[in-house]
Amino acid sequence: MKLKFSFAEVLLAAVVVTGLAVAAWQFLGGGSAGAATGGTRHTAVELPTLSSAARAGRAAFDANCAKCHGENGSGSTEGPPLINTIYNPGHHPDEAFQRAVRQGVRQHHWPFGDMPPQPQVSDEQLAEIVRFVREVQQANGIVRQEHRM
Repeated sequence: MKLKFSFAEVLLAAVVVTGLAVAAWQFLGGGSAGAATGGTRHTAVELPTLSSAARAGRAAFDANCAKCHGENGSGSTEGPPLINTIYNPGHHPDEAFQRAVRQGVRQHHWPFGDMPPQPQVSDEQLAEIVRFVREVQQANGIVRQEHRM
């Protein structure tokens, strides 16, 4: 018996399976500490006492990143939470953040679409933003984990 499916049926099945996979990942703890499921649910992010570089980074983040990545990196309906285990330094080192800001990045972990380059962010601001994100991640229990494929 040969089954035939239309393109729309296959596409719908792929969307459903992807949604279920994201929901399962969130439920099993992959989305802890500031996670957003589909960009609509936010978990409170604990904000530590920041270093002076991270305080400057917070101001630069608020001006350039928070619109999409949410307050303190908690995520929004426009972009993923950066305070999430997927962005730990073992999977996304500082250079990944720098490349994303300089070159943009294609959608790969979340269903928010591609991130365009952010040329208005200076090199100094970028270093401070990364410092801010890393200090907030650490305060929320996100530490380096070796990436395994």
